[in-house]
Amino acid sequence: MSDSLTRLIDEAALRRTADVYARGADQKDKELWVSVLASDCRIEGPGFVTEGREATLQSIDALGAMFRATFHRVHNQTVMIEGDGASGETYCTADHLLNDKDQLLRWTIRYHDEWRREEDGWRFTKRRLELLWEEMVPVTVRL
Repeated sequence: MSDSLTRLIDEAALRRTADVYARGADQKDKELWVSVLASDCRIEGPGFVTEGREATLQSIDALGAMFRATFHRVHNQTVMIEGDGASGETYCTADHLLNDKDQLLRWTIRYHDEWRREEDGWRFTKRRLELLWEEMVPVTVRL
């Protein structure tokens, strides 16, 4: 297989980790996160740090308690691949439907990501959530 084709396959696999992570958050599906998080992952964001996959999985429970629903959209991603490691940025918009009123807390996010290629695919080893801005948006809920 050519180097260019291998790179395209790796880039698609890295993008998939971000998509699966977002879907796992929205569906509160820990198995999806298990499929893309390394056992020794570190996730950082405004006011929180989790170390290790088991601790990080508890974030899904916290999302479920804090919000009626979430909706993450993954936008552009840039990556640098070096052997079995990769780093890059992933842009995301995350809507969080508040529990107590019909409003969204919308976050515009830049993730600073690091991955490792393991036997069964690429996995996040580190994700640092940089919150660029947030806004409150009124909505009509149809759930």
